[in-house]
Amino acid sequence: MGPGLYTEIGKKARDLLYKDYVTDQKFTITTYTANGVAITASGTKKNELILGEIQSQLKNKNITVDVKTTSDANVFTTVTVDELGTPGLKTILSFIVPDQKSGKVELQYLHDYLGVSSSIGLTANPVVNLAGVFGNKNFALGADVSLDTATGNFTKYNVGLNVTNADLIASLTLNNKGDSLSASYYHLVSPLTNTAVGAELTRSFSTNENSLTFGTQYALDPLTTVKARFNNFGKASALIQHEWRPKSIVTISGEVDTKAIEKSSKVGLSLVLKP
Repeated sequence: MGPGLYTEIGKKARDLLYKDYVTDQKFTITTYTANGVAITASGTKKNELILGEIQSQLKNKNITVDVKTTSDANVFTTVTVDELGTPGLKTILSFIVPDQKSGKVELQYLHDYLGVSSSIGLTANPVVNLAGVFGNKNFALGADVSLDTATGNFTKYNVGLNVTNADLIASLTLNNKGDSLSASYYHLVSPLTNTAVGAELTRSFSTNENSLTFGTQYALDPLTTVKARFNNFGKASALIQHEWRPKSIVTISGEVDTKAIEKSSKVGLSLVLKP
């Protein structure tokens, strides 16, 4: 019921415009062992490369451990502890092997009128990040700042505003150290058919360039959804997503450059299988 974290500002519009659009071929399957460990294997064909990863997840009360191994021999480990001593408080420890500088500790705290996320790298001169949001479920104002303690310079400072009505969400964010301004909106037209429309307009002050993207979605039936989007650069995309069994989803999407029809269009396929 609170304002959430900073990453949730504009999230509804971003999900409508960009989520589930793929131009590669991806296959994901999840199984569960007898002791409750979830094992997920996935493979992605990107151009001529085939990338794979295996992830295992173990939950025990309020502790979740995720270990992911990728085809480039990196091991990503994340340990999450919910409700650590205080309701609404979450602690996340993450690191990558063999990257010795990748260790990071993050704290997240959610309240009815506040959402805070802070992280610090586990190095001698870490990067410190602090993001906070004030407000409630209808109005949220926040900032996201990162400081490199080795140089004393701010590597990131963003601010954002989110206004939520019954069926409409409007957001305004200033990103890239004040270089770009983005405005977005999401409108749920019909809850019955999950029909929604959205748009995002971004202005880059350094390049004097504008980027505008429109998108919509519609549920053909309770298990099938279609989405489409178009931007001012002439790129049009569409997808159809079908849940052919509980938690198992197949998505087919395509993209075409309307200003260069002679170029081959892109087609993507994603298949997710869960028991």
